[in-house]
Amino acid sequence: MEAGGRNTIMRVQSLVQAGLAEIPSQYIQPHENRPIVKKENGVGVMDIPVIDLFGFDLNHRDLVRKAIGEACREWGAFHVTNHGVPIELMNQIRSVGLSFFNDCPFKDKLKYACDPTSAASEGYGSKMLVDNCSVLDWRDYFDHHTLPLSRRNPSRWPNFLPNYREVVGKYSDEMKVLAQKLLGLISESVGLPSSCIEDSVGEFYQNITISYYPPCPQPDLTLGLQSHSDMGAITLLIQDQVEGLQVLKESQWFTVQPLCDAIVVILSDQTEL
Repeated sequence: MEAGGRNTIMRVQSLVQAGLAEIPSQYIQPHENRPIVKKENGVGVMDIPVIDLFGFDLNHRDLVRKAIGEACREWGAFHVTNHGVPIELMNQIRSVGLSFFNDCPFKDKLKYACDPTSAASEGYGSKMLVDNCSVLDWRDYFDHHTLPLSRRNPSRWPNFLPNYREVVGKYSDEMKVLAQKLLGLISESVGLPSSCIEDSVGEFYQNITISYYPPCPQPDLTLGLQSHSDMGAITLLIQDQVEGLQVLKESQWFTVQPLCDAIVVILSDQTEL
């Protein structure tokens, strides 16, 4: 546990490793917010669109622009393939993230602990963007401040794992390039200059969060991450092979099926506005 009086938080992974049979009350969601189970009749199983970016080949730009426009209007979320981010790098970021949570001693992980009193704190934590009265998410995470470069300080990231800092830095740079290209296509899809959304957003602020969702003894009572919208311009997400991510469309939650080499694109608040 961390020092901090009323802000003291036990890591979720530690609860699981302690052999907990019932989850603590602060993780139990109200009935109306509890997880939606997929329905056998197919409702809630339909997947978000999958868009082939063709490596941003100009010969396919009109086709890709049209597909992105439709996905943004209908869903606000979609998979992209042939996106240009090296698959090896995607596997590496999954690997170093999992190694941090599974292979590092707890006392070493706590060297990089977030400030539990600050919602914007970088590092290893369990509580993000909630107040002391809120229900807690069933997850641990490591949040990295990566862009602009003036915020990027790799000394705040783990150094006891081979290549961890290098992999996070490379992943940050690749995702920035992809985000800029996607925002350009989204702008064009509504008849605006390709630079419109990026110019409106201004300087890129990027956080990379690696989330860890330990097995839960009562998964019907809690959520790994509560329903929300992201406050930025665009969210780029890679999944592992365990499904759990859901998106809301016309008051129905739909499970996003994992695609190993794809990246999930989610429109955030600034772009929606």
